[in-house]
Amino acid sequence: MSEFIFSPPAPPSVAVKGSDKRFPVRRIFCVGRNYAAHARELGNDERDPPFFFTKPADAVVDSGSTIPFPALTANLHHEVELVAAIGKDGFRIPRESALGHVWGYGVGVDLTRRDLQDVAKKAARPWDWAKAFDRSAPCGPLSPADVTGHPQKGRIWLSVNGEVKQDGDLAELIWPLADIVAICSEAVELKAGDLIFTGTPAGVGPLLAGNRVSAGVDGVGTLDFMVGPSA
Repeated sequence: MSEFIFSPPAPPSVAVKGSDKRFPVRRIFCVGRNYAAHARELGNDERDPPFFFTKPADAVVDSGSTIPFPALTANLHHEVELVAAIGKDGFRIPRESALGHVWGYGVGVDLTRRDLQDVAKKAARPWDWAKAFDRSAPCGPLSPADVTGHPQKGRIWLSVNGEVKQDGDLAELIWPLADIVAICSEAVELKAGDLIFTGTPAGVGPLLAGNRVSAGVDGVGTLDFMVGPSA
């Protein structure tokens, strides 16, 4: 057996609601512009097909954490999302069987360095520095799909210091869950442990150090975290 030159870090993971077990995270895929109102608020056409970007697995942060305000930005934004946790491998998955690959669901926030994203868009450059930074994917405890079902509708919301900023419904998804899983699997072989952040409703906006963020999806769960001082 090969030996490592130093001890590898513990694998990233997400809590499981009502259990001491945790869900190991392999990769994080995020869907861009999957609610029509959010696409319009960013000046985009909601009829565009879905596209994906990624975050590193170790960007996940548990609910209840304090997340330092990230470096290199003066415009940190919140984007609440339903998270689908993949529990069964699949490549080129048919839409009709796509939901059978989902182990469970949770609530996540895609933290975004919006100013860096705006610069990248204008220069036609990748979004990595805007999206894939440390602690950029807080995620609440996952609930198994055999408990939640596969949610097609229900309130999705986010508040900052008790004031609701995002308030939508899963029924407003342009591309529903089965389509998202199937389309993502056309590009990569989905594996158990992958997370898919499925898109955010309208109302994205800035976060400041000292803000308390709460978010939820009806029938799925909640997420809470604080934004701390700069790292």
